[in-house]
Amino acid sequence: MARSGVPFGTSGVRGLADAMSDDLCHAYACAFLDYLRQIGEFADGGRVALAGDLRESTPRILAACAQAVRTCGGEVVFCGHVPTPALAFHAMNAAGDARGAMPSIMVTGSHIPADRNGIKFYRPHGEVLKTDEPGILAQAVRPAPAAYPAALGAPVDVETGYVARYVRHFGADALSGLKVGVYQHSAVGRDLMVRVVEAMGGRALPFGRSEQFLPVDTEAIRAEDVALAAEWARANAVDAIISTDGDSDRPLVADAQGAWLRGDVLGLICAQAVGADVVVTPVSSNSVLELSGAVRKVVRTRIGSPYVIAAMIEAAAAEPGLRICGYEANGGFLLGSRAGNLDPLPTRDAVLPILAALIAARDRPLADVVAALPPRFTFSDRLPDFAPPHSAALMNLLGRGTEAEQFARLDRLFGGVAGLPVAIDRTDGYRIGFASGAVIHLRASGNAPELRCYTEAASAAAAQDLNARALAEVTAKILPEALAVEAGTVSTG
Repeated sequence: MARSGVPFGTSGVRGLADAMSDDLCHAYACAFLDYLRQIGEFADGGRVALAGDLRESTPRILAACAQAVRTCGGEVVFCGHVPTPALAFHAMNAAGDARGAMPSIMVTGSHIPADRNGIKFYRPHGEVLKTDEPGILAQAVRPAPAAYPAALGAPVDVETGYVARYVRHFGADALSGLKVGVYQHSAVGRDLMVRVVEAMGGRALPFGRSEQFLPVDTEAIRAEDVALAAEWARANAVDAIISTDGDSDRPLVADAQGAWLRGDVLGLICAQAVGADVVVTPVSSNSVLELSGAVRKVVRTRIGSPYVIAAMIEAAAAEPGLRICGYEANGGFLLGSRAGNLDPLPTRDAVLPILAALIAARDRPLADVVAALPPRFTFSDRLPDFAPPHSAALMNLLGRGTEAEQFARLDRLFGGVAGLPVAIDRTDGYRIGFASGAVIHLRASGNAPELRCYTEAASAAAAQDLNARALAEVTAKILPEALAVEAGTVSTG
């Protein structure tokens, strides 16, 4: 890890593809399986499901991970190039195999740029959690092999069972009468999304397919994707447009005008659709959840699916029998308990929130569904290539001194942007509430060298404008001051 500069992140590893050497990927996968052996979830002869996304570097990393399974005495179950939740669902349910659930490994960089990649690890019944990390990182792994055979064989079919999960619950005519645009780009689930729409009676119109990887991020939607959706909606009488990120575990849904919905609004729509009693969501998600009164209980966590899952497990233990789910600001939806005919799937899923939104659009335009919610709007963007030491310096500056000193500093730094600061939340990063009701939330990404900025306001335009102004202040004024304080060349008030 130290030599490569590729650390263990939120739920796996990510880094530059060139830095993710065959030997490093082999070592990480071996460490994961050796840890599972220690806790009794893997043994010689055990099966391990393996899949990947459509990045250029993915086949090479798949070969290294497959060899790691063999090195550890396991059997590779190659599932092809499929969505992360489809792989996880297959492995957790083992498609009826008498040997039961199995671990799984997904090679994907999700939404990050094409020159990067990553590996996600799943225990037989769910994601690797933060409590698993020390055990994985403590492993002394075997020496790397001399070669990494590339042949993985024909993939097993995991998509049929994944699609059937939703048809069984919603019905084969749930999307009857709907015309749905499918923005395919380079998402690994691009053809599966067409298949889902058609399996449920809708008409799918695919567009925007790309053979080069595009870093589509559902939290920071690219300007070209905003323009493309609006243009395509104008040219076609669609009821909605749907898409996903690179590994198809985060959804994108646009209304009939091509306006993309925020992921946390999709999460609320989906929570209502499954009849949730308890919703777990990170602090970065829109406060419309509480204001809507749609669920009995809301639990807020740090950002990242492992934190959401851990809180879902705690909620289920505290009050057995409740219908529990979670979602993130990126739209990924996690079902923690059975809902109707839906078995639990406690990992990010894009299909369920997409279907919930499409089914809502059968009764009235999707824009009207959103307009009926309390008027709270979020926007997120990022500063790319923002080195982790810069993020640390920024957080140190904001958090220095007493609470009174922090409020005075925030008023000086952000008062001209958002008004009087009145609340600080340090659950994850630095989240500032203002007397106007606006929110600015800054945090370092857990998966890439980026600074994330989440904003909330009473209108979509205000949230977007606030985000741009906050990031401009960080770049022009706040980061230079933070670095000067770290260097000891200036003091701060």
